[in-house]
Amino acid sequence: MTRIKGGKLHSKRRRGILKHTKGYKWGRKSKIKLAKVAKMKAGQYAFASRRAKKRQNRNVWNIRINAGVRPLGLSYSKLIDRLKKKGIALDRKILAELAANQPAIFAKVVEAVK
Repeated sequence: MTRIKGGKLHSKRRRGILKHTKGYKWGRKSKIKLAKVAKMKAGQYAFASRRAKKRQNRNVWNIRINAGVRPLGLSYSKLIDRLKKKGIALDRKILAELAANQPAIFAKVVEAVK
């Protein structure tokens, strides 16, 4: 039986890895062993960062709502509590958008729960 080396597949796989690591510093862009590790780590960081982004956005929304509601005589936690008790189903993203860009409408929402 003849020997099959698989050179085409081997070089194609290497080429794909090196395409992904283009632009990295030092040997991580050109040396296959370093590039493999760099690509794997980049994927792990990307996966974790997609989750972290959601946490950071929610934190920013909370801060914006609190900053918008303080001059109106409430705190963030009291506003959220009263919204739930009144059954007003506005999520934090929308409330933050109203507080930042449309304070008149936000003030009406706050008055509705007072």
